[in-house]
Amino acid sequence: MVSTSAHAPNSPAPHGIPHHRVAAIGAGPANLSLAALAGDVLPHDVVLFDRRPAHAWHPGLMHPGVRLQTSWIKDLTTLVDPRNRLSFLNYLVTTGRVYAFLNAQFDAIPRLEYDRYLSWAAEQLTSIRYGVDIRDVRFAGAGEGFVLYDEDGPVATSDHLVVGTGTRPHVPDCFRDRSIPGVLLAEEIGEHFETCRCAPYEPAVVVGGGQTGAEAVLALLSYGLREIRWIGRRPWFAPLDDSPPANDFFRPAYLRHFQALPGQVRERYVAEQILTSDGVSMSTLQELYQANYETWLSEGRSPVMMLPGRDVVEAGHQDDLVVLRCRRAAGGHERHTARHVVLATGRRPAPLPLAPDVLDLEPGEEPYVEADYSLRWKHADRHKVFVQNRAQPSHGVADPNLSLLSVRSAAILNSLLEREAFPIRDEQVQTLWA
Repeated sequence: MVSTSAHAPNSPAPHGIPHHRVAAIGAGPANLSLAALAGDVLPHDVVLFDRRPAHAWHPGLMHPGVRLQTSWIKDLTTLVDPRNRLSFLNYLVTTGRVYAFLNAQFDAIPRLEYDRYLSWAAEQLTSIRYGVDIRDVRFAGAGEGFVLYDEDGPVATSDHLVVGTGTRPHVPDCFRDRSIPGVLLAEEIGEHFETCRCAPYEPAVVVGGGQTGAEAVLALLSYGLREIRWIGRRPWFAPLDDSPPANDFFRPAYLRHFQALPGQVRERYVAEQILTSDGVSMSTLQELYQANYETWLSEGRSPVMMLPGRDVVEAGHQDDLVVLRCRRAAGGHERHTARHVVLATGRRPAPLPLAPDVLDLEPGEEPYVEADYSLRWKHADRHKVFVQNRAQPSHGVADPNLSLLSVRSAAILNSLLEREAFPIRDEQVQTLWA
């Protein structure tokens, strides 16, 4: 998706506003990685704009006990520049917690720890402009570059763009364009239940069978709810495949192989490999099953009913309850009612804030992403547009994942510099993919 704009296409760049070699939209993990690596090779040339007033990374999903599904060594810099001052290890050392962290012996680090690491890294950077909501980007012409607009007008110009605007919660069609009391997004659980007076046995439903759905179920348990139904479309609540062969998909050697495949093969492989990034962590599933069992021991009933193989196709409201109609994979339909319905139904890339004339795409058409994460367009030889976290069809299942943050940033910077400032080495490979 691209934005629409009232500004004239190809209008001259305004005078009196800052010009940057590289303007990056969004200051989430992807562009923080870019800025961290750029510090030594493009000092003062990369500026980040973010609509939030300060750093925030999925603030509504920091429930107690949630864990990152990615190794801490896959931080903002380490895989390509382990000596960088903004590595996770340096964060632990400079904040005085490295020994406590080691002694805690985490198999997977708390998500809150990773968020604090990101906040620490953001504080070290002087290139972030918070509170600037870039709504639209226009092309001023070859040699002049791009003009970035917020709601009040132009705020900057740049030679190149990096768009890292992240993702937005996906809301199924049956919940769109209507306000149903009791329906909330997964990131709204804390705000909702901290102010809502709920009886333990008020029925609640979580829709979405992935990691966020499992974490939402555990969060509802922590707020005292004891009548929870967990609905997922897959025939079972599938665990994340974290095996060594699965992790082969999250390395540069496989990325190079994947990019050389025909488009139809890439599409099929992404679908087949989805559980390497979209499954539920085994530890989360174990915690949920153990909570169910222990509550049965103490209260005589289990609080969570697991309902896989169901797709919610209708949603409404009746007698102060949310009414859901589900299509069953085995055939037929069933009805569920609840006081609270939590949507954990995945995320989609945010729309590109680019004026329609920049890429000249048909409605609904996605731009072509090159190997260096730049978009194919008519002025790419002088003015590049790079995208973060939206190249899964061309770059594989790892693209929206945190695993290759620094590798992707290194590829973008190498492209901007037109040299291999960051060698991306992955030479000891035992798998010959076909």
